[in-house]
Amino acid sequence: MKEIRAGHRLAESPVHLGLGARAVAEPAFTGMEWYAGYVARHADDGKEGRLVSLFRFAESWDSWEMHPAGDEVVLCLSGEIVLHQEFPDGRLELVRLAPGDYAINPPGVWHTADIVATDAADEASALFITAGVGTEHRAR
Repeated sequence: MKEIRAGHRLAESPVHLGLGARAVAEPAFTGMEWYAGYVARHADDGKEGRLVSLFRFAESWDSWEMHPAGDEVVLCLSGEIVLHQEFPDGRLELVRLAPGDYAINPPGVWHTADIVATDAADEASALFITAGVGTEHRAR
């Protein structure tokens, strides 16, 4: 009988989608410093590479981020979040996401998120598909 091995946990080890239709399991996420290593590992994929990650949130974000190289898809899996988008022309938009809803952060749009407390949940989880090259962060 063949041994069954465990799959990867996306919340711990993101996936890189690269050139040539490659999918690469990434090392465990360790915090913001992890991103520098990610960029170095996949520099050859340039702006066509995508990071697929899953995060669970019990609090609203304490920072903004912006991805200049391409679109980011945000898919809410559980709970509810309000995505704040600040466009280069100064326009602000709010997008409420419930499970199964998604939004797109266009390149150059600063974004952050708030948790929406409901009777059903006080946390949320979301899947992110990100063009990560050149990502910037700023305090909220």
